Amino acid sequence: MNRNQTSATAAPNPSAARGRVDYKWIALSVTTIGALMAAIDSTIVILALPDMMVELHANLIEMIWVIIGYLLISTVFLLTFGRVADLIGRVRMYNLGFVVFTVGSLLCGLSGSATVLIVSRLIQGSGAAMMVVNSVAILTEVFPPNERGRALGINGITWATGGVLGPVLGGLILNAASWRWIFFINIPIGIFGAVWGYIALHEISTRGANEKFDPIGALAFSLSLVSILLALTLGIQFSWTSAPILLLFASFVVFLILFYIWERRSKSPVLDLTLFANRVYNFSVLAALMQSLGLFSVNFLIIFYLQGVRGFDPLTAALLLIPLPLLSAIVAPIGGIVADRIGARVPATLGLLLQAAALFWLSFLTVDTPYPVLAAGLAVMGLGGGLFFSPNTSAAMTAAPKNRLGVASATLATLRQTGMVVSFALSLAVAAGSLPHDVMMQIFVGTSVTLGSHVMQNFVLGIRNAFLFSIVLCLIAAAISLSRGKENRKAVSTSEPHPK
Repeated sequence: MNRNQTSATAAPNPSAARGRVDYKWIALSVTTIGALMAAIDSTIVILALPDMMVELHANLIEMIWVIIGYLLISTVFLLTFGRVADLIGRVRMYNLGFVVFTVGSLLCGLSGSATVLIVSRLIQGSGAAMMVVNSVAILTEVFPPNERGRALGINGITWATGGVLGPVLGGLILNAASWRWIFFINIPIGIFGAVWGYIALHEISTRGANEKFDPIGALAFSLSLVSILLALTLGIQFSWTSAPILLLFASFVVFLILFYIWERRSKSPVLDLTLFANRVYNFSVLAALMQSLGLFSVNFLIIFYLQGVRGFDPLTAALLLIPLPLLSAIVAPIGGIVADRIGARVPATLGLLLQAAALFWLSFLTVDTPYPVLAAGLAVMGLGGGLFFSPNTSAAMTAAPKNRLGVASATLATLRQTGMVVSFALSLAVAAGSLPHDVMMQIFVGTSVTLGSHVMQNFVLGIRNAFLFSIVLCLIAAAISLSRGKENRKAVSTSEPHPK
């Protein structure tokens, strides 16, 4: 039996082979490296877009696809990679994600044209999808239910820290070297993570005897998701009622119906629909979807505000957002520990209510609001996010069957990131409604612009309306979170075997 075929029942005690360090902490160290790399990359690239556009002789649309392409591909492949991981092993897929992401980073740094850069970003995004979907599943597998919140909280610190480090490293790199080094910096981290993952991680999941991959279901789901994501992201560039956009919306509906019909008949479905029969899992996933729908646009709208209205350069604007990830990093492990003791319902719901309060506070922004007022709103937003993310994710994954952790994690991540794309489209729609199209595109790719007073006032009003709409979504998410049902993690943990 090779190292990746060890069953859960026959698995040797990893901590015995590694001294006093439990295997679960070793697994956490590996997933933390992947999370840090992906988190830094998500913020550092935006700062380099103006330099990329000049050197590659690219236009604004191509630069926007450097961002959108990565987001689309890392969302579309989540469910497929989650199902494949359940079949061939989560550790194997996670380590492959390190390799693919690192290769994609190398190709991005070597790109000689915008087209090559976009394709390389697609490769990067597929690697990120492999890591994102399996990191939560691996942590769920190795940590007992009454410790998962703490583990996911620590993992959340990494994501938040990456959000802080991204702009700082980006500014330092761009001041000292070419934009290509924002991608090259991933290579040593990726190599270390891949080697450490191969050495340290061991497969403990088992594959069902008759389990098979469902290519038709995977294709139908991917096509439906591609259709809706393209419709939402291209709707700003074209008219929402134009033929291409309407055709994409129609394709989404058709492929989604085909996917549902096929999955109900498939013996080995890509998405096990019985997952949604569990109230805790179902409501946790829905709460994550509504939260991402309401809040992902906030970052973009605040960036638009800081650059377009207040006149800050892209690096300064990114640094001024630091209170949000900083508070999230501080609170995330606390939220996880509380959830381990009393369940996710109270901390997650409280976090959503705090985020709704922060949105209400931010809805009073004006063209000359002092920064401490903005920082206070961002800090409360980060506080709420730290209380919500790790408890909610822990609740969803604890409720999932052990042989479906990959798909359960993929479903959660897919709905969350789909919510992000919809929210992203909302932020562009708000900007497009009050800013000239060329100005909006310049701000998006990090080019400094100056707005007239009338345009500023219209944009601030648009932000206010968007925030009020996001408050409603947050309150709906809070109601869903409160209604998820009570967990009994300690009772579950006493009867569920886990690696020591």
